[in-house]
Amino acid sequence: MQHKAGYVNIFGRPNAGKSTLLNALVDERISTTNPKAQTTRHRILGIFNDEFHQIIFSDSPGIIDPKYKLQERMMDQVTDQLDDADIFLLVIDATDKRAIDTEPNTRYQTLIEKINKSDIPLVIALNKVDRLTQEQVYTMGTKLIGLYPRSQIIGISALHGFQTDELRQLIQSLLPEHPPYFDKEDLSDRDFRFFSAEIIREKIMSNYEEEVPYSTHVVINSFKEDEKIIRIQADILVERESQKAIIIGRQGKALKKTGTEARIALEEFLHNKVFLELFVKVKKDWRSDENLLNNMGYG
Repeated sequence: MQHKAGYVNIFGRPNAGKSTLLNALVDERISTTNPKAQTTRHRILGIFNDEFHQIIFSDSPGIIDPKYKLQERMMDQVTDQLDDADIFLLVIDATDKRAIDTEPNTRYQTLIEKINKSDIPLVIALNKVDRLTQEQVYTMGTKLIGLYPRSQIIGISALHGFQTDELRQLIQSLLPEHPPYFDKEDLSDRDFRFFSAEIIREKIMSNYEEEVPYSTHVVINSFKEDEKIIRIQADILVERESQKAIIIGRQGKALKKTGTEARIALEEFLHNKVFLELFVKVKKDWRSDENLLNNMGYG
């Protein structure tokens, strides 16, 4: 059997379950997940390997109409995914009534129309089908076939692992013959520093409300490993002094809670003891600062 390999680029609206699905498909915790929208900010590769296949899944931010520079950069990453895909994987929330609406003149619809008109194979993962009746799933699938006649559609639950193996097998059948692009031991193109920052940011998303978590960025300043412990020092950047006060909380309790939860998650991810030191700093209007965004990896 010839070896097959390719890039499977994942698209969808915020909260469709793209990151949860990526983690399920590669059987590792690669991408940050949270019920809040816009949790994913960067394009992240998750790599699945077996003897005859290498699937390079590319997760990207949910498709939105941007309101500030950071969101514009996020959407640039989504657009970039149109150019290097061997397979398009569109993740649709089965409970989202917009799934079968055409919604003209939105960035989402513009991108989906390009995908639909392409010759690249299109797979639709209808996610969260466990929340619908069998009749509702059938009705949704029928309507999607009408909208995307060249697609292959499979109902899944990324959270519960329902038909995710079958989805991976479908994708494997569509891959082109090609030698591996990455070492067979690789799980991602990102390093531990990146994932450490993402884990800390995930805990911020979980612990704070309204605009505060969206106004934060995590910078890993130091990542020192030895056999017994990993020492990590990170800055949490916010846009205003009032946000800094919220992140820290009264007598530092909010920051301590976030730090403790992040440390536990980091130890699970890194398989080692972690000493985590967090500081909160103000970078005024960093989400609209072109130079800062470049330095933060949003170029």
